[in-house]
Amino acid sequence: MQVGLLIPQGWKGEYDGWDPAVAWNRTVELARQAEQLGFESEWVFDHFTTVPEPTDEITFESFSTLAAVAMVTERVRIGHMVVCTGFRNPALTAKLSSTLDVISGGRFELGIGAGWKEDEWIAYGYGFPPTAERLDQLRDHLEVISRMLMPGRATYEGEHATVRGAINEPKVIQQPRIPIVVGGNGKNVTMRLAARFADELNLVFRPIDEVVELMAIARQRCEEIDRDPATLRLSLYVADTEVRVAGPRRADLLARLAEIGLDRVVAFPTRYGAEPDVQAAFAEDCRMAGLLGAEAEAVAS
Repeated sequence: MQVGLLIPQGWKGEYDGWDPAVAWNRTVELARQAEQLGFESEWVFDHFTTVPEPTDEITFESFSTLAAVAMVTERVRIGHMVVCTGFRNPALTAKLSSTLDVISGGRFELGIGAGWKEDEWIAYGYGFPPTAERLDQLRDHLEVISRMLMPGRATYEGEHATVRGAINEPKVIQQPRIPIVVGGNGKNVTMRLAARFADELNLVFRPIDEVVELMAIARQRCEEIDRDPATLRLSLYVADTEVRVAGPRRADLLARLAEIGLDRVVAFPTRYGAEPDVQAAFAEDCRMAGLLGAEAEAVAS
């Protein structure tokens, strides 16, 4: 099982009261350290203001952050956990994504979902459509993005998105396209969208017993459309509280998640302290669980 880390942006209050320049330097430091520690991937949130309540505190923008992370790392995969598709025209999302893939040397993965944080939608002028409409929008956006990332010009007529002969150059480095990760726990619509469009389904904040159940349902959604379930990767964004305390209990949780067959876990160990020591301690627990290789062991020692 691969292990990815979320990189601090301030969204969950980890940079409350910080000077922006100091906070940004810490983000860069932790991005570099995460790669050195042997983690497989680095991720960012796609939000504009803090959670749970919007405050006048730092929240670095996601695509800009990833472009910078791409320039200070060499090996790790990078992506969003996940893009709120309603915040951007999907053709623009495809353009941003293909450019990031080139900047990163073919390391970008497009995590995408329907969005949920109502106060952001309203504050920034997006309204807040009902859940069913946001999911319909995600479907149309996935159609547009998929076509924009493939060779040639893209054409699609949908209720929520339209492109007509749209050009997307440069194309991606990865072939046949950038991996698409659909985020969400919805058994009916979200999982069917993942089965149809995605390379990976990312589940969010679910206990292990429920993750096992959701993984089985995701595989059923693939079988419904005659897709080999083994071709859809399954991952989990682990609840921040589950990885807050270092030590054997955290290592045991990670080992159990590996045992159930997840392809990847993503965690935010620096949620409660944006410090290199916090990230290094998480790497140590990953090693205890048998999840990081020799590179992490050498750095930790």
